[in-house]
Amino acid sequence: MTALLTILVLVFILVAIWQMVKIFDLTQGNSKEDHNQIANDKDNKYQGYLMLGFLVFIYAITIFSFIEYGDLPLLSNSASEHGPEVDRLMILSLVVIFIVQAITQFLLHYFAFKYRGEKGKKALFYADNNKLEAIWTTIPVIVLAALIIQGLFTWTNIMNVNQEDDPLVVELYAQQFNWTVRYSGNDNTLGKANVRLIDIDKANILGVDESDPNAQDDIIAKVLHLPVGRPVLIKMRSQDVLHSALMPHFRAQMNCVPGMITQFGFTPTVTTDDMRVTPEMIDKVANINRIRAEKSEELIAEGKDALARYEFDYLVLCNKICGTSHYNMQMKIIVETQEEYDAWINSQKLFKDSLNK
Repeated sequence: MTALLTILVLVFILVAIWQMVKIFDLTQGNSKEDHNQIANDKDNKYQGYLMLGFLVFIYAITIFSFIEYGDLPLLSNSASEHGPEVDRLMILSLVVIFIVQAITQFLLHYFAFKYRGEKGKKALFYADNNKLEAIWTTIPVIVLAALIIQGLFTWTNIMNVNQEDDPLVVELYAQQFNWTVRYSGNDNTLGKANVRLIDIDKANILGVDESDPNAQDDIIAKVLHLPVGRPVLIKMRSQDVLHSALMPHFRAQMNCVPGMITQFGFTPTVTTDDMRVTPEMIDKVANINRIRAEKSEELIAEGKDALARYEFDYLVLCNKICGTSHYNMQMKIIVETQEEYDAWINSQKLFKDSLNK
């Protein structure tokens, strides 16, 4: 498939270059015959049928894509409380886009065919048509307003974290090219922090204020553990450049901006173990491991190590191009039961005990 796509891209590039060369020759007037070329009825008819053919191609490739690639797991396997709302909004947007695309492409190609150039035929046009302009202005305004209003309500519901629900407060710290987590401890209050307080010699890698009482029971980790069913409020900082914390399955994303704190709240609804045994995830993992096995055979033949088997995990990804290793900036998220989370958090070292004396 990759080879076919590469060949098609090369063909399109060559055709584009050929067309640009022809246009250049025409503009230079190098050939009197070329310069005086005028399309006749046969040429126009040929181009008109090509437009209809391309219209058929567009619809055919669209139908094929729906049949072959229409299973969109990231529109069906959300693992957060607000995830279905985001998915419904995305599906609605895709439906509107598809309908508009189908209608406008038909009109564009059909009218290009119907009103192709013919000898003795003069085009009829309107300098203006207030009724028509009102129609094609009003309809998009209504549709876009409906989408935007629904989006605003969805966004408001997501971002208004109810403090009465006692959300777990966690800090997500970004730096080129890794993530670090800081838990707020038993008091559920993060200690103050500033990048100017970073002290590598004392292992204070996040710049946490050592004198702040709220910081003493903070916990620093390299894996994000979350209890299922409990709201979590993630506060985000960046040490260096602009990053963006993307957690695809939780339908959560927020920029991490140097010099300020941003936040995003959600409630995990599916544990990592439960997501691993869903039919969609089993198929996905099996397919990935099949590809890895084929690649491993090539690597072994070259005397290299085989690829490890893939196992699904929720991830935090960076969704802003932040440097050379941006592609590899990710961190594992483990969603587990409250009992499992409590056992893990109680086994971690407190911030005050993690510093080098």
